[in-house]
Amino acid sequence: MSSISRRSLLGYSGTTAAGAVLGTAASAQPAQAAEAGAEATAFDPHTFFKGRTYRTIGDDTHAEVEIEFRVANHEVPSASAITPLEIAELLSELAASRGWPPITFYGTPAPAPLN
Repeated sequence: MSSISRRSLLGYSGTTAAGAVLGTAASAQPAQAAEAGAEATAFDPHTFFKGRTYRTIGDDTHAEVEIEFRVANHEVPSASAITPLEIAELLSELAASRGWPPITFYGTPAPAPLN
């Protein structure tokens, strides 16, 4: 996906849960990163990110969700830019709101964790 908007995420999910995730995660994300003290890996623009999570449903059924995305900001002031880390955190929180374990997204070419 080359860009993502609040409307497209809400339309994709079909629920207001995505709106709640979008509203709270965007403001909480910078504080969480600062608290963790983690240094962010520098990824090239247009990097594809991929994340996957699994869970067991019932006795023998294993379910999986896989999400891939890419973010491109063109001539956008830094205050208005949407970062891959913000998208990764929002998607992970959306998955968690549906009962999935959190998703760690990895960037390419060398697999390096984004969130």
